[in-house]
Amino acid sequence: MDIRHIHSVRLNDGHFMPVLGFGTYAPEEIPKSKAGEATKVAIDVGFRHIDAAYFYQNEEEVGKAIREKIADGTVKREDIFYTTKLWVTFLRPEFVQPALERSLKKLQLDYVDLFIIHFPLSMKPGEELLPMDANGKIIVDTVDIRDTWDALEKCKDAGLTKSIGVSNFNHKQLDMILNKPGLKYKPVCNQVECHPYLNQSKLLEFCKSKDIVLVAYSALASHRDPKWIDKDIPYVLEEPILKDIAKKHNRTPGQVALCYQLQRGVVVLAKSFNEKRIKENFQVFDFQLTPEDMKAIDSLNRNFRYATLEFAAHHPYYPFSEEY
Repeated sequence: MDIRHIHSVRLNDGHFMPVLGFGTYAPEEIPKSKAGEATKVAIDVGFRHIDAAYFYQNEEEVGKAIREKIADGTVKREDIFYTTKLWVTFLRPEFVQPALERSLKKLQLDYVDLFIIHFPLSMKPGEELLPMDANGKIIVDTVDIRDTWDALEKCKDAGLTKSIGVSNFNHKQLDMILNKPGLKYKPVCNQVECHPYLNQSKLLEFCKSKDIVLVAYSALASHRDPKWIDKDIPYVLEEPILKDIAKKHNRTPGQVALCYQLQRGVVVLAKSFNEKRIKENFQVFDFQLTPEDMKAIDSLNRNFRYATLEFAAHHPYYPFSEEY
């Protein structure tokens, strides 16, 4: 087996995705340069899957970090699995390829490994990331996600991305794509919020049955961007059960939370800009949780979502009103 594929999962289109990814999102107040510095640390530590997005507004910095690590011989381009995401103001089919080309230009790369629809709900097209009316209400747009998917398929055919997928889709929205007349490529993945308080077991089963990989974001549920998340909600990593299991294995609660996802067959993203934690987050392949540990963590599920996107709850494609 190719050494690059040891900690990877085979996608339904034949490409391989490393099962542990490095997340590059940061709240506005964190300087963009930090994303670049952290990406270089992550690659040095061993991360080969880099998860990014147009919305994060740091693709120049992340792209520069990747190119520097290629230039210094740490990695080759084909060693890196880079994901970018189509933002909600570009879901109209005619904007899809130009949006990907814009990301590629920022990155100064010829292709990405994965291009995914960031959310199924569309907002008013244009340069504003979150278009609002005079009353501060989000201006929504209505686009059939099947038409958006057609345009993603064309990006794959054009060689701009190796694989295509979705994010924040519920099972009915996945079915819309899967049952689309003339479907050329299935989504390879569905990237969703997933952690011990929201373990997505039903969606995971559904995705596995369709040969779609579930990718977990907010797996450590530790960031607190006030724009998206209420600062008073509980920290998963403070959970006593996780702390006890971590102590037993001589690990951190974060490592346990990541290992939990890997053992369920979930690809997991770990986000930290702290060098010590980036290293810790990569050290999850040399221990195993017992069936009892897994059961105990399963019992923490409370279907508790940190990122609810309530401002878009009235949108016809709002994904979170379904059970899964």
